[in-house]
Amino acid sequence: MTQDDLLKIAAKTIKIEADTLLDMIPALNGDFPKMVNAVFQSPGRLVISGIGKSAIIAQKIVATLNSTGTPALFLHAADAIHGDLGMVGSHDIVLCISKSGETSEIKVLAPIVKSRGNLLAAITSAPDSYLARNSDLVLHTPVKMEADPNNLAPTSSTTAQMAMGDALATALLALRGFSPGDFARYHPGGALGKQLYLRVSDLARENEKPAVYPNTSLTDLLLEISSKRLGMTAVLNPDTNKLLGVITDGDLRRMLSGAGEKSTVKASDIMNSAPKTIKPDTMAIKALNKMKEYSITQLIVSENEEYMGVIHLHDLLREGIV
Repeated sequence: MTQDDLLKIAAKTIKIEADTLLDMIPALNGDFPKMVNAVFQSPGRLVISGIGKSAIIAQKIVATLNSTGTPALFLHAADAIHGDLGMVGSHDIVLCISKSGETSEIKVLAPIVKSRGNLLAAITSAPDSYLARNSDLVLHTPVKMEADPNNLAPTSSTTAQMAMGDALATALLALRGFSPGDFARYHPGGALGKQLYLRVSDLARENEKPAVYPNTSLTDLLLEISSKRLGMTAVLNPDTNKLLGVITDGDLRRMLSGAGEKSTVKASDIMNSAPKTIKPDTMAIKALNKMKEYSITQLIVSENEEYMGVIHLHDLLREGIV
C-alpha cells in the first residue's frame, strides 16, 4: 500500500466522522435542554455508564464534567449489575451510553435504574432501541456508517458519543457561569491551571535580587551578575533604592567588544534606563507573553519604581507554563 493510499484512508476516515458530527445537529431536540436542566438542578451526581468502547467514552465525559464543575461518576455497566449499583444515590441521574441500545448489560441495568426511581437518560444511535424506549430522555447520535472499511469498528459512533458528551458539558458550563478562575481551582496542578492562578510574585520570590548602583565599577558589576546567575542586574538609586535601569549580560558583551578604556566604566555608563518591567500581581502567563514580545528572557518585577525582584524564562519553563 502506497503513501498516497494511506493518506486517502486517513482523509476518508476524517470525512466520515466529520459528516457524522454534522448529522447530529439536526437530530438535537427538546430532550437536550431538558437533560441539561435536569443535571443542573439535581442535588445528586450524573452517573454515566456503558460497556466496551462506550465505557471508555463515558469515562472521558465524566472527567470533562468533573473538571468543569458538574459532579459526575463513571459506573461500568457490567460492574453495575454485579454489585456496584450501590454507588448510585437516590438523587443521581443515570446516563447510559450504547450505540445499539440493545447491549445485554444495558438491558439489565435500565429497568433496575427505573425501578429505583432515578431519572434514566440515554446517548444512543438507535432511537427505537430498548434503551431509548425505557429512558426518560434520549440524546440521539445518528450514525450512518462507521469509518473503518468494514463498517464494524466503533469509530464514527464513539466520535459522536464524545461530541454529545462535550455538548452536554459545555452547556452545563455556560449555565453555571463557569469562569477561568473556577477552572483554575479544579486544575491547580496542571499547566492550564497554572496559567490561570500563578502570578509573577509567586515565581520571582524564589530568585536572587541582583542590584548595583550607578557608580558601581565594572569589576563589581560583573561579580554581581555572575553570582546571582540571572544574566542581569537592576541599577538602583543609592539614596532611595528606586529602580533606575537594568544591565544585562548582553549589554556587557556589547560594551566589552567595543573600543575605549574599560577600567573606568561604571554601571551608569552602560545601563538601559528604560527597563522592561512587570507588576508582581500580574499573571505569570502575561510575563511569558511580554518576554516573547520583546525577545528577552527576564523581566524586572517592579511597582511604583520599587525594585521587587526578577522573573526569568527558566521560572516559567520549570512550572510548565511555556
